[in-house]
Amino acid sequence: MAPRIRTAFVLGAGLGTRLRPLTDLVPKPLLPIFGKPIITFVLDHLIAYGVERFVVNTHHLPDQINELFDAKTDKQDLVPTGSYRGREVRILYEPALLETGGGIRNAVPLLGDKPFLVYSGDLLTDLDLDQLVGPHFSSGRAVTLALRTTGLSTDVSFDARAGMVVDVRQMLKSGIPGAFDFANISVWDPTAIAQIPANKKTSFIPVLVDWISRSCQVGGAVVEEGQWFNIGKRAEYLRIHRAIACEGWRPIYSADPDWPARIDPSAKVSPDAEISEDSWVGANSLIESAAKLRNAIAWPNSIIRTGATLTHCIVAGREVQQGVFDEHDFV
Repeated sequence: MAPRIRTAFVLGAGLGTRLRPLTDLVPKPLLPIFGKPIITFVLDHLIAYGVERFVVNTHHLPDQINELFDAKTDKQDLVPTGSYRGREVRILYEPALLETGGGIRNAVPLLGDKPFLVYSGDLLTDLDLDQLVGPHFSSGRAVTLALRTTGLSTDVSFDARAGMVVDVRQMLKSGIPGAFDFANISVWDPTAIAQIPANKKTSFIPVLVDWISRSCQVGGAVVEEGQWFNIGKRAEYLRIHRAIACEGWRPIYSADPDWPARIDPSAKVSPDAEISEDSWVGANSLIESAAKLRNAIAWPNSIIRTGATLTHCIVAGREVQQGVFDEHDFV
């Protein structure tokens, strides 16, 4: 059995530009899925695997992430520290966005001297982390990427016999065609961080491609089992609610017995309003008579007036008057 990894670096600093204007209101990792912030699924997954401490980087609307984890600073340590389900959460604010590689390098003082997991803070998946961590330790490589067939990209060229990533986006002309997508979870040894330039905004992908070009080995592990949702666009945000409500998917690591709930207890919903199973009504919202929500999301403090019909819509705490609206109208 592979050793357990106890520390994880969760990427929470992205801007989420493709989800604007939603992400003008909340950072992308805090988008609610039936009311539960995405990043809490990430931490639940890692806790179920055995992670005991977290480092989360922030940039956009950082105070909201601090508040979620009740993170505070003290006189001895300027890095805010909070907690989630009894585990330590350190919050590392980036005044200038450093991207994935720069973010990892910036977090070095907080990550310790043992291997750590890197996990995207806007990812919702129940893939088996042992299928990534096991090959990492058995291969002895300094970095191992989780790979998957996602339908979104086939950028990663993988030599299955050697268990190695040999190219990304054909930057190295390896001759092995791309067949997999990077699943946004990886394992890093501290020795690998030295490959990332300090104090520089950079993705870690070109860093790893350069490493491969110098005959250094980057491992890969194909993990096809389980569900995987990369919530990058509004349609994907709505689709995950359909998958949960209509296909009965639940991440097995979910720690909240009351999740998912279609209607927050503090919301006021008229008895003759129609709320589909794949819709959600957030806290302190008002849904008036004859309103219809069909795969529609009403964030907290939303007001849907009498007779309004919303299909594939997201209402971000605003008031919607009577009318028929679809995904092209507003959020």
